[in-house]
Amino acid sequence: MWGVAGCSSDSSEGGSGGGAASSGAGGVSGEVTVFAAASLKESFTELGKRFEKTHPGVEVTFSFGGSDALAASITGGAPADVFASASPRTMKIVTDAGDAVGAPATFVRNQLEIATLPGNPEGISSLKDLTKSGLKVVLCDKEVPCGAAAQKALDARGLRLTPVSYEQDVKAALTKVELKEADAAVVYKTDVLAAGDKVEGVEFPEAADAVNDYPIAVLKDAPNTKAAEAFVALVRSGEGQEVLSDAGFLKP
Repeated sequence: MWGVAGCSSDSSEGGSGGGAASSGAGGVSGEVTVFAAASLKESFTELGKRFEKTHPGVEVTFSFGGSDALAASITGGAPADVFASASPRTMKIVTDAGDAVGAPATFVRNQLEIATLPGNPEGISSLKDLTKSGLKVVLCDKEVPCGAAAQKALDARGLRLTPVSYEQDVKAALTKVELKEADAAVVYKTDVLAAGDKVEGVEFPEAADAVNDYPIAVLKDAPNTKAAEAFVALVRSGEGQEVLSDAGFLKP
C-alpha cells in the first residue's frame, strides 16, 4: 500500500545492518526507519540525505503512504522509529495505543489545491466546477487526511461530488491526473508543486478552512531512539523548516 525508499549514505564505512554501522556525529549510528505521509516524500527524502551526510554510516529508510494505513501498521507492531502524520486524527491512533513517546509536535501545515491536466483543458476554476457532469474527478479516501480535508471543504459549500475513484494516498490521486486517467484531483499544494509541469494547480478559497496540521513523534518501541530523536530535531530545525517551506508547506 505504501512505497519504501532508502537514502544511502555517501560514506564508505559500509551499511548499517540493523545498528552495526559506525558511529556518526553525536554518537548517532545504525539505521533509522521513518513512517511518513505520502505528501512528505520529496522533502523528507531530501532531509534523509542531509541526515546521512551529517551522520556518516547512518542509513535512513522511509515508508511513505496514507497516514491511516501507516498508523495501523505501527499499532500492529511494525518496527519504526519515527511517525510523521498528515493529520492529528491519524497521529491520535498511535498515541491512543501508547505507541508514541511524549506529545507529538506539529512541524508543518498543508493546504489543498485542485490538480488538473496541463493547461486546464476543462476550465476548472472552483471547487464547484468539480461537480460538473462528465468530469472525471479523483479524491483521496475519506479515511486519509487529504480525503477528510477535501470532504470538509465540500461540506462547507454544501457540494456533493461522486469521484471516479477514492485513492489510498495523495500521490496515488495525483498520479491519476498525471496519467490522464482523471481530469482533476483534490490534493495538497505541495504535491502540485512537486509534480512540476505534469499538472496545473487551481486554488480555491474553501481550502483555507481545511488546512491540515502535520504532527511528528518518536515511537515508543523505536529500535533506534537516539537516531529517531536526531531526525525529528532536524525536521524541526531551521534547516528542516527551510526544506519543507521550499516544498510548499506552511509554517505550523
